[in-house]
Amino acid sequence: MGMALTTASMQSVSAQGATTTRTDSLYVRQHYTKLERMIPMRDGVKLFTSIYIPKDESKKYPIMLDRTPYSVAPYGEDKYKTSIGPSMLFAREGYIIVYQDVRGKYMSEGDFVAVKPFNPNKTKKTDVDESSDTYDTIDWLLKNLPTNNGKVGTWGISAPGFYTTMTAIDAHPALKAASPQAPVTDWFMGDDRHHNGAFFLMGTFSFLSSYGAPRPQPTTQTTPQFSAFGTPDSYEFYKNLGPIKNINEKIFKGTNVIWNQMMENESYNGFWEARTPVPHLKNVKPAILTVGGWFDQEDLYGPLKTFAGIEKNSPKTENFLVMGPWIHGGWSRVKGDVLGNIRFDSDTGPFYRENIELAFFNHHLKDQADPKLPKAYIFETGSNQWKQYDAWPPKQSEQKNLYFHPNGKLSFDAPKANSFMEYLSDPDKPVPFTNEIRIIRGADFMYEDQRFAATRPDVLVYESEVLTEDVTISGNVMADLFVSTTGTDADFVVKLIDVYPGDAPNNSPIAGTKMGGFQLMVRGEVMRSKFRKSFSKPEAMVPNQVTEVKFDMQDAAHCFKKGHKIMVQVQSSWFPLVDRNPQKFVNIYKASESDFQKATHRVYASPKQASHVKVRVVK
Repeated sequence: MGMALTTASMQSVSAQGATTTRTDSLYVRQHYTKLERMIPMRDGVKLFTSIYIPKDESKKYPIMLDRTPYSVAPYGEDKYKTSIGPSMLFAREGYIIVYQDVRGKYMSEGDFVAVKPFNPNKTKKTDVDESSDTYDTIDWLLKNLPTNNGKVGTWGISAPGFYTTMTAIDAHPALKAASPQAPVTDWFMGDDRHHNGAFFLMGTFSFLSSYGAPRPQPTTQTTPQFSAFGTPDSYEFYKNLGPIKNINEKIFKGTNVIWNQMMENESYNGFWEARTPVPHLKNVKPAILTVGGWFDQEDLYGPLKTFAGIEKNSPKTENFLVMGPWIHGGWSRVKGDVLGNIRFDSDTGPFYRENIELAFFNHHLKDQADPKLPKAYIFETGSNQWKQYDAWPPKQSEQKNLYFHPNGKLSFDAPKANSFMEYLSDPDKPVPFTNEIRIIRGADFMYEDQRFAATRPDVLVYESEVLTEDVTISGNVMADLFVSTTGTDADFVVKLIDVYPGDAPNNSPIAGTKMGGFQLMVRGEVMRSKFRKSFSKPEAMVPNQVTEVKFDMQDAAHCFKKGHKIMVQVQSSWFPLVDRNPQKFVNIYKASESDFQKATHRVYASPKQASHVKVRVVK
């Protein structure tokens, strides 16, 4: 029966989850002692740390450390987390599990700096960063926990993934293995806050309303996220809010430091450049297991670029990549057999947690058998198979171009005639990012049927013939458009889509769903065209002049099955996921309502101006 959304099945799943939580919580209390300590850093600042130590003192245990800006709660040595470790497999295996509030967050002392830059030139004790804070923490733990075995591992998801990456730079000698999972890696290029310079509005506003709120002194309390929307409809709320500058004028009033930093750094300048750890991933000593999800609504960019950065800058490092069919952090907590209407035909979550994650750390921290992981452990959607590669992208893939053609055709053959398609983009009527009425972004849009967008006149649709054989892609996806506009700036959103056949079986986990003609977004990405030549030096579009706009759509691993079709959609708004482009060359963070204007965009498909999407096709 799968997971049809009946009342009985929902109650059953809920009951099973509650039973598991009670069992895990009881195990933690029975088998672990909890300590809370303020660990001193080299500059005298002390960081609040929760330590869970196995009660069995007859053996030595490795340490697993998770540094977080999201709180080590619950606070109090008599108050225990209901589960500990990357998964409860670690608790049952026997590990010392450590959580730490990072500098300036919750109960730790000091000042918080979001995605704090690495300092490669430390000359005095006050020269500190997340790498040095980790080094000092590990050093203290080794000296003060008598049952440790001298080996340490680190892990973390999202922002804690960033802190995990930082643990591997100038790492403590005892750090033997690290697993950055969905690590925040570049807040301008592709993680969370921006993609290719385009501002991710609703996620950033909601998140920073809490995360960027001032913390005058250590506290156990979380600042609540903004909730006074006055409507369940995000499209209505953000549209009525008007230009993005109104958020500070009407809501934050200049008190949100991180929001202010966003608004003050519209282009890729030194502020952003200093905050990515990738250039510093040199001579990395610990083994690295980087993890991500193909449907991650926040940090798909991070794991791909972190893995690639280590491959390039530290080629001798034992470096692995895992990509599965998961949303943000899904690998750590769910079965991973379905997302919305899409089935994956196996429990990918438990498989990863036991056979990849636990095996990796057990090998490096407990000297257990080498799991002999491949360089890249990749779940291929569409075919629903785990693939093992000795490189990423796979050596057995080759780049091919999916060309746009007249009348909305799509083909691997280059166009032979001159043509274009055009649409009117109106900032007052932007293309919605979802067909649902929702106030919080969520993750459903990542695997939502895209037919709602395909029917709009301001969305171009290019579609292949019915495939006569499987087409499998593995590796980077790149949009390469030749466009013109009547304005002086524009966003271009490109979606690569798998179109199901009309007679597709109705095997959705959601009862009553018809899968015939379903349009699954394999990859979707946005580019702010003012950054087409340089992310540091934005440049206006010349009205009615054809120009190339080329951008990274990140990676994918998907099999377009025989009988399906391949589709590409092109549009110029994705609201309110992405803020509206005025379509006038201005600093959008300072734009007024009068700056927003309609513009006609053309996308060209001709031998010399051949718009296309680059994919890597497995041979």
